[in-house]
Amino acid sequence: MSQENYVGTNKLLVGLVLAVLSFWLFAQSLLNISPAVQQSLGLADATITTGVSITSLIAGLFIVVAGGFADRFGRVKFSLFGLGLNILGSLCLVLATSAPLFLAGRVLQGFASACIMPATLALVKAYYEGENRQRAVSYWSMGTWGGTGLASFFGGAVSGALGWKYIFIFSIIASVTSFALIWGTPESKVDNPVKGFDYLGLVIFIVSMLALNLGITSVKENGFASKTLIYLAIFAISLAIFYFVEKSKTIKFIDFKLFSNKYFLGASLSNFLLNTVAGTLIVINTYLQKGRGLSASTSGLLSLGYLACVLITIRIGEVLLKKWGARKPMLLGPCITFIGVLLMTLVNIQGSAYYVVVFIGYALFGTGLGIYATPSTDTAISHVDEAEVGAASGIYKMASSLGNSLGTAISLTVFLAFSASGNYDQAALSGLITNLICCALSITSILLIVPNEK
Repeated sequence: MSQENYVGTNKLLVGLVLAVLSFWLFAQSLLNISPAVQQSLGLADATITTGVSITSLIAGLFIVVAGGFADRFGRVKFSLFGLGLNILGSLCLVLATSAPLFLAGRVLQGFASACIMPATLALVKAYYEGENRQRAVSYWSMGTWGGTGLASFFGGAVSGALGWKYIFIFSIIASVTSFALIWGTPESKVDNPVKGFDYLGLVIFIVSMLALNLGITSVKENGFASKTLIYLAIFAISLAIFYFVEKSKTIKFIDFKLFSNKYFLGASLSNFLLNTVAGTLIVINTYLQKGRGLSASTSGLLSLGYLACVLITIRIGEVLLKKWGARKPMLLGPCITFIGVLLMTLVNIQGSAYYVVVFIGYALFGTGLGIYATPSTDTAISHVDEAEVGAASGIYKMASSLGNSLGTAISLTVFLAFSASGNYDQAALSGLITNLICCALSITSILLIVPNEK
């Protein structure tokens, strides 16, 4: 089939949505089932914290690399390669009996996500035009934001009925189906890609992000002792070095010129900050299971409002984008999410009344993310040149993954630190306040950066 005849096909769109679900639905289900996984494999607190956050961290570290390589060698190839990696990673998790294979599977899932996210988003731009592109972005966003919304319920339901490993058996089945649907799509790549790659920049960036992650996860055991401070110092110094190295290079790991575009800068920064609020999911699920005695499946049921609202309001976000432009719905979404998380902080409410509050909070959380998703994603990829869309998509999704990893690691670390004394109410409150701060910063970044233009 020619590229012209392939444009806008539903078969391709279904394949792309299934591909992004490999991370946002299946890999992210660990945000709910981490207590079950920890008990099943006998993992230490530091190991489960690393396992929960490492997939997003790896995805964030390598997503720009994969986006650039996808532009150069083919976005279809990288989508299929990523699906293959996810199948291997999921198989590791199915076969895991201890920490090594469990962590290996989570790392492979991270590399899979790094390949899939920018390649599939670039394929959306390549094969869909005008309103069809906005529709395709909406469905692609349903796979990301909607997948996250379903992950908690899906993970809890499958874990309770069949065991947590079946989640990743289903992940393998979905990836094989996606592979078959995308297979045969005419290749899409940049005609004159930039030659070479900035390996030095990549190495420095990896050092900085790993140091930050290690610094965060070590706080519970060490406090702000010398070991933790050393990690944080390495992060700050290496990040500064990274900036000055990138400014002086011709071939860049991250082209900071993209951030001179206020649309792209505002969308990427607010996206990063709003994704850190994903830490709310692991705080609430862990609190409900450890602090209130609910099962993973029951705590997952409370997130159904999140799922329904995020799926419904993604299309509403698309309508608001057409009517208002990007800025207003990008502001409205995080404001609603803030209210949803704020409701969940009411941990002094006892009994079933708190579960009603959590359900409503989840629903508002999902509503806000749904309204934000399409305007933000469309803003990020629609204001850059065609030759830069792969790199721009990579940076945008890197912001999602690093925000998700950072927010999850910080939130779980805060929760575990405060829960060590057995006060789960205080632990949940502290973790949720952390997420409220991140949400407020996301709103502020949109107000200050994104132009007020329809």
